[in-house]
Amino acid sequence: MKQRMAVATVLVLVLGLCVSFSTLKRVAQAQGKVAPAEQKITVLSPMGTPPPIKLRTMAPRLDTMEGKTIYFVDQGYLGSDNLLKEMIVWFEKNRPKTNVVFKRMSRGPGSQDAALWAEIKEKGDAMIMGVGH
Repeated sequence: MKQRMAVATVLVLVLGLCVSFSTLKRVAQAQGKVAPAEQKITVLSPMGTPPPIKLRTMAPRLDTMEGKTIYFVDQGYLGSDNLLKEMIVWFEKNRPKTNVVFKRMSRGPGSQDAALWAEIKEKGDAMIMGVGH
């Protein structure tokens, strides 16, 4: 019984709002404050169409980290350098035979640093990149 009463109350409120809204709209149209209903506008989505996703395979794992060089690359996001430096401390304690190199990208987040990528390809065996949220 209580549920039916609640549903009936909600329906009455919704109908009352619809009636009052349509009345307000007619009054506003009569006063020239609202465009006539015949006018239509076109709305475009600002999100656009994303490009198709290209799937890539993951990089193969290293068989061992001993004697390997791992680059820790900071893209410049707030706090990522702190995380990478803590990871380097862990590597120095737990993997002392692994060479670690910390690099900060020369440009801002999202940009490409061709010289850094060339250095990593030439001298590095793996890379860990600190990205933002």
